[in-house]
Amino acid sequence: MVNYYLDAIKKYAVFSGRASVPEFWQFVLLNVLVNAALYILEKHILGIQTRYFSALYNMFVFLPSLAVTVRRLHDTGRSGWWILISGIPVLGAIILIVFLMSEGVVEARP
Repeated sequence: MVNYYLDAIKKYAVFSGRASVPEFWQFVLLNVLVNAALYILEKHILGIQTRYFSALYNMFVFLPSLAVTVRRLHDTGRSGWWILISGIPVLGAIILIVFLMSEGVVEARP
């Protein structure tokens, strides 16, 4: 799992190419785990109300998250611009998740 995460970080702002289903979802899972750990650290251990560490971490992984999502869409044969569908409340997020969960195609167009 950590290898997929590090691969996505190494490709910090690489929007071309493809990302497999495990690569994408394990990156997402590790981001969720890191955010949960930072929340526990900030709120319960340090006792601070604002989430400084979480904000810094999320700023750091914003571009890699965007890039791995675009590469995942490329693997499904869709343009990276489909990420904008998430701007439609509820329905857009559901459609994007379905796209991201679908299998890759052999001759995907980036």
